[in-house]
Amino acid sequence: MEAALNMREWEASWTDRPGEAIRATVLDPANLSQPDIIAAWDELARHASDPNPYYESWFLTPSLVHFAQDGDVTLLCLERDDAWIGLFPLARCKDYYGKPISHLSAWLHPNMFLGTPLVRRGMEIAFWQALFDWTDAHAGTALFLHLPELSLDTPLANSLGQVAQLQNRRCSIVERYERACLDSDLAGDDYRRAHHSGRKRKGLRRRLSRLSERGEVAFRWDHGDDGLDDWIDDFFRIEASGWKGQSGSALACSPRTSGLFREAVRGAARRGRATRLALTVNDVPVAMLVNFLCPPASFGFKTAYDENFAACSPGVLIENEYLSELDRNAFEWSDSCAAADHPVMNSMWAERRAIGKISVAIGGRIRRAVAAPLIRFETHRFKKGASQ
Repeated sequence: MEAALNMREWEASWTDRPGEAIRATVLDPANLSQPDIIAAWDELARHASDPNPYYESWFLTPSLVHFAQDGDVTLLCLERDDAWIGLFPLARCKDYYGKPISHLSAWLHPNMFLGTPLVRRGMEIAFWQALFDWTDAHAGTALFLHLPELSLDTPLANSLGQVAQLQNRRCSIVERYERACLDSDLAGDDYRRAHHSGRKRKGLRRRLSRLSERGEVAFRWDHGDDGLDDWIDDFFRIEASGWKGQSGSALACSPRTSGLFREAVRGAARRGRATRLALTVNDVPVAMLVNFLCPPASFGFKTAYDENFAACSPGVLIENEYLSELDRNAFEWSDSCAAADHPVMNSMWAERRAIGKISVAIGGRIRRAVAAPLIRFETHRFKKGASQ
């Protein structure tokens, strides 16, 4: 990646409110722990048009510490009247999925599963207008802005298309997929009966019964931070005991991933935003999961299970138990953040959420003219691949 974007501020007019201005400021990573920064950040997240835990203060800050190189990431903050209306981490990239094409992109690392910017509800159009003003002025060698892992079919995504059309920018979904989502007014047992076959429900009961032959079985829920450090240690132990530990991909295998997990889960738990669930046998965890609450939604993060109990499918059993969250009305919908072809989540959750990669032309007229055929080619390639 190239050096960080220009640090000077950029004044972008908000056309919906003549006379008022949106100020775009690059936040200094060294100041992210300041109380006033955290307060403004958290307040924005509470009023986000489309929630995203991976861009909230308690997740993005440790992400930057553990995964960003010096100068790699520009944390762009958009403000109006001293209130934050948007926050977006950007990076300059020279490589575009294996091609030597310079572009700006939303910044993500492998343990972030959503790239939707935090935008204040009702300010969607103003956000994109101000963002494009800023990227036009700071494009450098970048040909376009790439938005990976963006939630689609939302007011925020729809307003992106509206602004791009108004400004005559090429803006296309270059890849689209759907992943498992839980979006139902049903109670847990009613949801299971509605969406799981009788054979599947019987199979789950049989596996739970088989597991109970190994000892006393219990499900343990936690929504705060009591016993959190021990819980995290158990999670690391279980995950590292299986194939992930052998391949070196378990969280505990790297100080970067273990540090991120511990700090992010701790930050969420202290805010009452972490849902932790453990399946235990004789008080010893054999499967564990942690999801993040971002009202009105919930988002999947990590699941682990002890492969010594694989015959009883503890990973499937704990996901089945998670459906009991529907009884608490803890959220209106939940994004699994799982891969599109995830066999367990696709079989457990019936609803789907659309996620996509969008590319938008930026800069002046000539730069946009150069970017347009590249974006068009990527769109055509995706549609051709999807039809095969």
